Amino acid sequence: MTRKDGSVLIGEIARRYSIHPQTLRMYEREGLIQPDRTEGNTRLYGVETIERLEIILTLTRDLGVNLAGVEVILNMKERLESLQQRADRLVDYLKKEAARHRPSDERYALVKLPAGALRKP
Repeated sequence: MTRKDGSVLIGEIARRYSIHPQTLRMYEREGLIQPDRTEGNTRLYGVETIERLEIILTLTRDLGVNLAGVEVILNMKERLESLQQRADRLVDYLKKEAARHRPSDERYALVKLPAGALRKP
């Protein structure tokens, strides 16, 4: 059953992905997934946790990767995403700085123009 907030209970996840609830609990003990919890301590699987579970299942079922390999791959994926975010922020900063320091003088044009080419008649 999907809740109003989009989270799903462990039984529904187990049925949806043909996986035993104990396997899901094991993934949690191994630190591969971290479902949210209700006040009554019921596991709730949100969108991000479900996406992570789908990656785990693809790696284990389709590609034959063991859980240690899954952990390494997920850690590398997180590291790459972090580096990509940092690179994106750096590019944004450099673009802003370049725009801020961009000279408006034609002396700095990439192509040399004939004298008077930019003057209005």
